[in-house]
Amino acid sequence: MLHCNIGVMPTRLPHPHHQHRPGHGHPPAALSPSILRMSVVQRLAIAAALIALLWAGVLWAMKV
Repeated sequence: MLHCNIGVMPTRLPHPHHQHRPGHGHPPAALSPSILRMSVVQRLAIAAALIALLWAGVLWAMKV
């Protein structure tokens, strides 16, 4: 049989609040590496290297 608990609120765990000293906030977040932050020249160089690696694999597979 299905029971429905109407009016019963789920219990919440207490959320610890941390305080910072006056004038001191959170430290800045570290930037993760991203292709979108690279210059166009760097992105083209990576693409060319991947294409060359792929062709090297194709040519090696054809020789074997």
